[in-house]
Amino acid sequence: MSPTAPKVNERLAAITAAGTSVWLDQIGRVLIESGELRGLMETNSLRGVTSNPAIFEKAIIDSSDYDEPLKALAQAGHSTPEIYEAIVVKDVQLGTDVLRPVWDSSGGADGFVSLEVAPDLARNTQATMDQAREYWGLVDRPNLMIKIPGTDEGAPAIEQMIYEGRNINVTLLFAVSAYEKIAEAFIRGLERRHAEGLSLDVHSVASFFVSRVDSEADTRLAALGRDDLAGKAGLANARAAYRRFKEIFYGERFAELRAAGAAVQRPLWASTGVKNPAYSDVMYVDGLIAPDTVNTMPMATLEATADHSEVTGATADIDPSSDLAELATAGLDLDDVTSLLLKEGIDKFIDPMNLLLAGIEGRRKEALGEPS
Repeated sequence: MSPTAPKVNERLAAITAAGTSVWLDQIGRVLIESGELRGLMETNSLRGVTSNPAIFEKAIIDSSDYDEPLKALAQAGHSTPEIYEAIVVKDVQLGTDVLRPVWDSSGGADGFVSLEVAPDLARNTQATMDQAREYWGLVDRPNLMIKIPGTDEGAPAIEQMIYEGRNINVTLLFAVSAYEKIAEAFIRGLERRHAEGLSLDVHSVASFFVSRVDSEADTRLAALGRDDLAGKAGLANARAAYRRFKEIFYGERFAELRAAGAAVQRPLWASTGVKNPAYSDVMYVDGLIAPDTVNTMPMATLEATADHSEVTGATADIDPSSDLAELATAGLDLDDVTSLLLKEGIDKFIDPMNLLLAGIEGRRKEALGEPS
């Protein structure tokens, strides 16, 4: 008798059927080796994984899961940066191998694991490209995505990496204007490949951060005496990005590439864990469902979505114009909000990266019996 097939969560299956791919904003050796990641693929329609320095800091430093490999690497004479690189490359390889069936069955549209370049390279185009190439070669998996910040300096790196055939997750997007620049970089990279007769089977997502917009906007709205508008900015900003996505990728600009078989650069909703307890914990899931999108969820948000999410249609496609106009009339400068968030966003990844390297250095010394 064949084993009973795992029961698929209906809510997450409905989100997937509506066109939003469910990704997990977490990675770790135990998550992978315990079979939990594979289980989430089977029961929760999981189709991808993202990582960042803060995630690795929590996984490596805040647990004993990596004590043995870290000790072995230290005793083999590896430096702290080499230990970090070896651990994260191994985790991403293991994750991509687990997700490979999704990549295969989707024709390369899903099943990715994202690995971010060092956050302190966000303003350095050449160093970003160098590390992207290094990570691509070390991981050596077709379902890898390299994460590159969507800064002005990141845009030419994104274009070049797409041209070279590397899948790219553009991270730290807050402003629609910034999204337009990186969408153009993606298209130019594909156009260069197309002109040379190269394969267009190169994929990208554009990661829009959502809850952080509300966190900053709500503080400013409170100061303006407009608490009644709290919780509107994040969804409105993301919906404006989705409208721009449709205009770019289903309009004339992308028409030739689309006809040649190129995939669109999907908007990915990041930072979808609710930071204000007054809001629904699935607010940034239920409010941003639509075709050609990805939602990367922290584990708590994924579990909440599985428990009580409701799919009511293509909610990311709701016209945000009235909400944006109301916010502007109230005195909220959304451009200033998103500019500040980009600066803070880079810092919020640099800080955990520094803590992670310091923690690895402490364990390296401990393994070698050196004074800390």
